[in-house]
Amino acid sequence: MARTDHPVSETQPLYWRVATELLCELRNGPPGGRLPSERRLAGRFGVSRETVRQALEVLRRDGLVATDRRGSHTTLPGLPVETPAALTFPVGARAAEPGADRTTVTWETPPPAHAEALGLAPHRPTLVHRYESADADGRGRRTAVTSFSAVALSEVEELGRYRDRADGAASAQLRRTYDWMRKAGLTLHHRDSITRLADTPSVRVTRRVHDQYARPLEITDLLVDAQQDALVYEFTLPAAG
Repeated sequence: MARTDHPVSETQPLYWRVATELLCELRNGPPGGRLPSERRLAGRFGVSRETVRQALEVLRRDGLVATDRRGSHTTLPGLPVETPAALTFPVGARAAEPGADRTTVTWETPPPAHAEALGLAPHRPTLVHRYESADADGRGRRTAVTSFSAVALSEVEELGRYRDRADGAASAQLRRTYDWMRKAGLTLHHRDSITRLADTPSVRVTRRVHDQYARPLEITDLLVDAQQDALVYEFTLPAAG
């Protein structure tokens, strides 16, 4: 039997192509990482669950995936999972004493620029997260507004649960958002643009996050009291499973 690390071609069965694409993702993930459910994989690749089962069987026969009572996981060696500090949400959030920052979530129409970036129809509501923080002396104030896409809410179970309690009143700690996304099988690509605002002591940070299929997941606008020149950088976090 030919192994799945051979080049893919259009003449190969659909399940074989799915197996090959999935293997590429697994090689960039952490060792022993769990795979998303068959339903999620079917939706991600745009195929039936039966096709996904066939693809997983190919990987199992090659010893690349193992299945137990909790589901399937990779048996490949991989990159270690990043430290929690590297996954802090939202961009700009900092360690603080309890009560030093304020976080809330609402179900509302996002800012127009956010709706456009996320591919949302005009006036369509979504989950919006707000973050505020300041030093003990009131300086170094940071405020962030994050809007999530329909993809993020449908594929990341922990985020989807917030819809029914997004009343803007209760505190909402979403610091593990990126960890949740990676555990859902999403590879995260961040693009952060940092721009100094004219005639003010502040900078604006705009973070856009999309997955390995170029689907938008979230956009955050952060305002920070600081002096900073414009800067743009990008990085990618592999999916956790």
